Amino acid sequence: MTVLQELSTRLMHLSDTAWFYVGIPVLLLTGIYFTWIGKAAQIRMIPEMFRVLKDRVGGDHEGQKPISSFKAFTISAASRVGTGNIVGVAAAVAVGGPGSVFWMWIVALLGGASSFVESTLGQLYKSDEHYRYHGGPAYYIRKGLGQNWLAILFAIVISVTYGLIFNALQANSITDSLSSTFELTGSALINFKYGMACVLGIMTAIIIFGGVHSISKVSVTVVPTMALLYLAIGFLLVGINIHKVPGMFVNIITCAFGLKAMVGGGLGAVIVIGVRRGLFTNEAGMGSVPNAGATAAISHPVKQGLVQTLGVYVDTLVVCTMTAFIIMLSDTSYGPQNADKGAELTLGALQLGLGSWARYFLTFAIFLFAFTSVVGNYYYGESNIRYMFRHKFWLSLFRVLVVVAVMIGSIANVQMMWSLSEVATLIMALTNLAAIVFLGRIAMKLLHHYNEQRRQGLEPIFHRDDLPEIKNIECWDGSDEITQRETWERFEEEKRQRRAEKAAKGLI
Repeated sequence: MTVLQELSTRLMHLSDTAWFYVGIPVLLLTGIYFTWIGKAAQIRMIPEMFRVLKDRVGGDHEGQKPISSFKAFTISAASRVGTGNIVGVAAAVAVGGPGSVFWMWIVALLGGASSFVESTLGQLYKSDEHYRYHGGPAYYIRKGLGQNWLAILFAIVISVTYGLIFNALQANSITDSLSSTFELTGSALINFKYGMACVLGIMTAIIIFGGVHSISKVSVTVVPTMALLYLAIGFLLVGINIHKVPGMFVNIITCAFGLKAMVGGGLGAVIVIGVRRGLFTNEAGMGSVPNAGATAAISHPVKQGLVQTLGVYVDTLVVCTMTAFIIMLSDTSYGPQNADKGAELTLGALQLGLGSWARYFLTFAIFLFAFTSVVGNYYYGESNIRYMFRHKFWLSLFRVLVVVAVMIGSIANVQMMWSLSEVATLIMALTNLAAIVFLGRIAMKLLHHYNEQRRQGLEPIFHRDDLPEIKNIECWDGSDEITQRETWERFEEEKRQRRAEKAAKGLI
């Protein structure tokens, strides 16, 4: 064993121990706490999440077109919906068995509460200094808690983890899945990896040097399209095997509670694997998503909290669940011996169930999911680089390093990076969770303020003078309020006119 391999193994062991005894319990307890004080807002307000997702954005912000709530949603979805939804879930089912899927569902419902709080806070404490709206945990840690050193620690960790390490891993997933599908070996494999490194590097550079609007244009088009196509192919497989679905659900429930023999070391392993995979894919409470949510121009911070909570459900309850169904409904073997196969397990399951064409489709889906994750991950780093440094040189340097990381990840063995990412995400999550626990009551005040307006039949709008006890709010001074009101009034008038036209034609 080489020095790097030994160091990687030690880091992975340290990470596993820390996540088991600290990370997972803290994340779950935080989700339970916010579910309690928020009266399960992440569940009872699901209809409202869909309503605010369609919000219109009024006017320009400082001469620049603002980011809509939906575009901010897709930027975060670009990071969430990645190879983890296909590769990671396959590994979880292989090691933890069908029961791990149930615990993924539970952690999504609890994590939705944490996601609501962190994204609401990200909107509340956002900044518009020097450029478009931006924010995230670094901003609410400094403004809400007054702990700038902790904010800088978080900014450094997320910039390195998401911008460099995770992007190298995503690039590696792309080259691995493509080379596996086309069965490349030897010199052909080496040449292919170098070629992909150049292609991915150029593609990444073109998009990230274009700024947040360039990023949102890619994510708003590619992410929904590929997610829908992936779900469509999954539903096709479910339809073909519809007779197996009742038994599959019974298998999931019985394995989840230890009522059936399980793989991977018993009930505790099933719960831990399901919880950990759910947290890693939907990122609830990790502190990453608020960086995207803060970019939106909306009328009330709670709106983006609701929208990003919906993102947790789309990621885990829909996309991850579909991957699990594809594996369990096919006749492929998914025991612990397949734990390191990941993408190959899902590819094989689709090919077995639908034919070889499905394998090529999924390879293409993995390519797009992974590449949009690179774009989304980069933006999380950009937001925090801007927090730490005002001079554009540092942002340009960061962009160059991201491109280099993508190219290196396309070629190199990244086992060491996986180990580093596990430790880094734990530091990031614990820092963010400590902040949102202390600031959670502020998010609840905003939720009450929002619901009071909804009960009065009003479109919720927040002004920082509405809650003067909350200090250090940079935006929300009312400068956009008139524009927002005019936009919604115009939108409602357009809806009334369309209804009147349909009524006149006898369509309703």
